[in-house]
Amino acid sequence: MRWDKIRLRVTAALAAGLLAPVAAASTSMATETAAEPATQAAAGLPPGSPAAINGQLKVCGLQLCNSAGKPIQLRGMSTHGIQWYSQCVKAASLDALANDWKADVLRISMYIQEGGYETNPRKFTDMVHGYIEEATKRGMYALVDWHQLTPGDPNANLSRAKTFFTEIAQRHKDKTNIIYDIANEPNNVSWDRVRGYAEQMIPVIRAQDSDGVVLVGTHGWGSLGISDGRDETDVINNPVRATNFMYTFHFYAASHKTEYFTALTRAASKIPLFVTEFGTQTASGDGGNDFTNSQKYLDFLASKKISWTNWNFSDDNRSGAVFKPGTCSGSSFTGTAPLKPAGVWIRDRIRTADSFPTS
Repeated sequence: MRWDKIRLRVTAALAAGLLAPVAAASTSMATETAAEPATQAAAGLPPGSPAAINGQLKVCGLQLCNSAGKPIQLRGMSTHGIQWYSQCVKAASLDALANDWKADVLRISMYIQEGGYETNPRKFTDMVHGYIEEATKRGMYALVDWHQLTPGDPNANLSRAKTFFTEIAQRHKDKTNIIYDIANEPNNVSWDRVRGYAEQMIPVIRAQDSDGVVLVGTHGWGSLGISDGRDETDVINNPVRATNFMYTFHFYAASHKTEYFTALTRAASKIPLFVTEFGTQTASGDGGNDFTNSQKYLDFLASKKISWTNWNFSDDNRSGAVFKPGTCSGSSFTGTAPLKPAGVWIRDRIRTADSFPTS
C-alpha cells in the first residue's frame, strides 16, 4: 500500500522471522454451492470449507465465479509485510481468521523491496509456500500478492516476478484455492507499461497453472489511475489481453471520497474488479476511521459481488492494523478483546452473511 513508502522501523528479530510451524485446523462455514468431493480431497481442503465448496474460481464476464459458474464474493484479510509481521500469521491467528472471523480468503503480502523478496528470494518464496499450505488447511483461498511498491513500474522487477511465480504456480498448480496478484499498486507509471508487464507475466503463470485467476494492480496505486491524475478509461480503452483475469482497486475511506468511489462505480460496469486492499482510515494507514464512507464502499461491493481483503492483519501501531499492539506475541486472537476499533468493525463485516444473494 502507498503508506508503506514511510518505512517501518522494526527490530531485526521481526525482519528475520519465519513462519512458525502451524497446526492444521478445519472448519465448516457457510458457502454458496457444492463442489465434487473428489476435488475437495485432491486439493487438501477441509470438506465444507469455503474453498472446498466453491472450488476452482473463474472469471465470468465481470464477476468472479465458483466452479459451478455462480458469482461469489470473497471477503478476508491481508497480512502486513511478511518481512516485518510474520509473527502475526501463525496457528492461533489463522485459526481465528478462518473459524471466528469466518474469512474465506487470505492475502499473502510479500514485499519485493523494503527488506523483502530481493534480499533473500529463497527465504521469502518458502514463506509464501508455507502460508499457502496453511490457508489451504483451513479451507481459505490464498491470494499471493507480489507487493511491488517502490519502484512503481512493475517492469523493474519483471525477471524476479517470472522466477517467483514460475515456482509458486508449478508447486501449487493442482490446488483449486490459489489466486495470483502479479503487481501491487503500480504508481508513477503509465497504464501501457502496466498492461505490457501483465501480458508478459500471465503466460508465465499459465505455463504452469492453466486455470488460476490472475490479478494486476491498476495505475495510480491501484486507484484506476485517479491518484496519478488519470482515470479508468485508460484501462477500459486498453484492456489486458487475457482471459480469467481481473483488475485490482484499492481505497482508504477517510481519504478517498467521491472521485474514487465514482470511478469505481463506472469501472465496475465495464471491467472485472477485485478490491485486494482497503482501509477505513486515511491513505497513510493511520488516523481516525471513516466507517460511514467505508460502509458506502462495502455496500456497493456487495451489490456487485466484488471481492475484497482488508489491510491489515497485524498489531502494527497504526489504526489500520486490526490487532492491538503486542497481540501477536501471544496466542489470543478470537473475539473482539484483542482488536482495535477498525478490527472490530471489519471482523463484523466478514462474519455477516452476504445480504445480496444472486437470484
